[in-house]
Amino acid sequence: MNEEQAVLDFFAQEENLPLALSVTDLVDGIRQRLNNRFWANTHAALNELVAMHDLPWFCELTEDRNAEECLVGTYLQARSGQRVFLRPFMEQQLLGDSHRIYAGLMWNVSPSPEQAALPAVTALRDQLLTQGFKSNDNFLVWQWTSLYPRRKDFLLRLTERPDALMAEVMEWWQSILLEHAPALQAANSALNQSPPVATVSLDQLRSSLKKA
Repeated sequence: MNEEQAVLDFFAQEENLPLALSVTDLVDGIRQRLNNRFWANTHAALNELVAMHDLPWFCELTEDRNAEECLVGTYLQARSGQRVFLRPFMEQQLLGDSHRIYAGLMWNVSPSPEQAALPAVTALRDQLLTQGFKSNDNFLVWQWTSLYPRRKDFLLRLTERPDALMAEVMEWWQSILLEHAPALQAANSALNQSPPVATVSLDQLRSSLKKA
């Protein structure tokens, strides 16, 4: 019998149930603290990238509206105060009993059909579709990553090899913010010159991913 099975058998005994539940609560708290550490580290690394290249963005953290002191992502906000624009984001989504990180370009407000069809916008979308992104009416592009932030393998990487994990995460940000910078800038410049549009909340945009 291996050590893991022995632990499971111990906690499976009826008299050990109270202890099992207490341990579960403690472990859930540890997972949450590590989850917050990951997003805080990502936010800090993204701030460094933006400052290093003097990019026209500032960084924000995304908090879970339904869970106090729970970080679930980070995104970039345009410094210009532009009314309608596309912004890079990375966020975790609960799928069944597991969290998974997805990333892409999100509308800050819902665009009009004319804005979504601007040549510079569709050119950016098509460029990223060739790299494995998906698209729908609410996200210009998005894709799942291979990162599951509450799983054992991820948490061990976060604690044992944090630099390697962060380097992997920042590869995505560098691709979007540096490699695709001209196309992203062109799309947002075109949107800045477009007519006004009615707005829709960010929560509505995020919830649409569940239906994608």
